[in-house]
Amino acid sequence: TTKGEPNMILGHIGARKGSKGVVGKNFRPIAGKPLIDWSLDQLFRNKNVDAVVISTDDPEIYEHGLKRGALDIGLRPEKLATDGASKWNVWQHSLDAAEAKLGTVSAFLDLDCTSPLREDADIDDALALFQSQAPDMVMSCCDARKNPYFNLVEVGETGSLQVSKPLPGNVVARQQAPTVYEHAASTYVVAPSYLRSAGFLYEGHVIPYVMPTERCLDIDTEFDFKIVEFLMKEKYQ
Repeated sequence: TTKGEPNMILGHIGARKGSKGVVGKNFRPIAGKPLIDWSLDQLFRNKNVDAVVISTDDPEIYEHGLKRGALDIGLRPEKLATDGASKWNVWQHSLDAAEAKLGTVSAFLDLDCTSPLREDADIDDALALFQSQAPDMVMSCCDARKNPYFNLVEVGETGSLQVSKPLPGNVVARQQAPTVYEHAASTYVVAPSYLRSAGFLYEGHVIPYVMPTERCLDIDTEFDFKIVEFLMKEKYQ
């Protein structure tokens, strides 16, 4: 934020109605409340967040958000409600719709509601990193459990397995391999100017906010749901 410019942090949650992996997962109860509320509650109680929007094609989720105090930006357009729609385009639409009501936004904070193990401090730390480093985007990551320089393999042109990213001399221990991160679908802070101008996540200066692996679990299947639900109950109930 430049000197004298008002600071306006927009909190955002994307929650599409359809899900092939876990039907109705975003509004499904987990550890005592709908999945989306774990992230929604974090946005509403964060002192840095000035306004909250929900991008969804689900009228039930939308009305729920409005009752909680989310900004009325309308339902997500049909073209952004398919499983092939990009997160980036959804964010762009939400930013435009929110700025039409709020004025200029200085930071776009997205929480993925399928990652409810995130802690309040993760949001504060990601925002602080964004403020101090001034990148185009801060993206949640965790140390990768598998490494393409060591134990991720693929079938090569000869039909034989090979290390995905071979290095001269061969990496024979995990500790020798370069550090790689998993993209954790959890917490993102984006500069609105970058969100408006870029067409893809990694076009600009994107830096990692590294979270503990145990807080980066993302619900994509019924198996994931069971694991996260177990951990949520252990943590909060």
